[in-house]
Amino acid sequence: MHVLGIETSCDETGVAIYDTEQGLLAHALYSQADLHAQYGGVVPELASRDHVRKLIPLIKTVCNESHIKANQIDGVAYTAGPGLVGALLVGAAVGRSLAWTWQIPAIAVHHLEGHLLAAQLEQPAPTFPFLALLVSGGHTQLLEVAEVGNYKILGESVDDAAGEAFDKVAKLLDLGYPGGPAVAQLAEHGNPATFHFPRPMTQRPGLDFSFSGLKTHVLTTWRTQESNEQIRADVARAFEDAVIDTLVIKCQRALQQTGLNSLVIAGGVGANQRLRTTLKQLAIKLGITVYYPHPQFCTDNGAMIAYAGAIRLMAGQTSELAYNAYPRWPLDKLSQL
Repeated sequence: MHVLGIETSCDETGVAIYDTEQGLLAHALYSQADLHAQYGGVVPELASRDHVRKLIPLIKTVCNESHIKANQIDGVAYTAGPGLVGALLVGAAVGRSLAWTWQIPAIAVHHLEGHLLAAQLEQPAPTFPFLALLVSGGHTQLLEVAEVGNYKILGESVDDAAGEAFDKVAKLLDLGYPGGPAVAQLAEHGNPATFHFPRPMTQRPGLDFSFSGLKTHVLTTWRTQESNEQIRADVARAFEDAVIDTLVIKCQRALQQTGLNSLVIAGGVGANQRLRTTLKQLAIKLGITVYYPHPQFCTDNGAMIAYAGAIRLMAGQTSELAYNAYPRWPLDKLSQL
């Protein structure tokens, strides 16, 4: 089964074709980072317009690269939420229209389910059940994943998510947009002994996260220091260490609580190299296995949507002709296979 995947939830236009027998055939991604950088963040209307411009050319690109013609596509998967409503509607409208024209089924895919299943594109792939740390944009969650569609949220961010905190700290330090990679790159030059920031909510029981106070701590520290490049790097390093330690502490707590021995890292922050290094140490300590998508599939992409859609289409699930976009869409409300 050949499935066309379309991702337009925010500021990246992703398209891919997935074959249920051969795997991923082709994928293409266009980032709007340069477009939004001048504004210091994503401008929703501009994001929607750029998806309109880029989506059809990218679909043609993946069809050409995979040598798949329109009459060989068996299903279309498109991101329906959560995300920016205008951006979501672009992908949903194009995806549903193509499926209707080609007289094939379409499936609305949950963006976060795509992230959760992205590691299935790799070899070896994780087997169910597993614990997942989802760190994508405005979401930081720990989930017990029993099977596709069976997700139990164990803990989540009560205010700023990790990705949001990276972006806001980048703005505080005048690092521009996108913030996560910029903070991580600067932190490489920081001295870890200069500052020690708190690890929020690790001294109390539970698996929830909170990074708003840590962001405030960064602001206070930065404003009270003599500003120079080394101090900027030291602050970035202290912040990154605090976020990563917090994530790892909560992962260890969740693994011990559930008894699971597989941990999947999903979402953009999963590409952070310091996080991967620290989790490798945790894996050795606990005797568990940690799985990641390839770095190019940590951020938003069409491959994860094509895969997630293919799984549901293969199970006989389809979406109706009318389409919707869901800016908010609880992950634990999805139907099981």
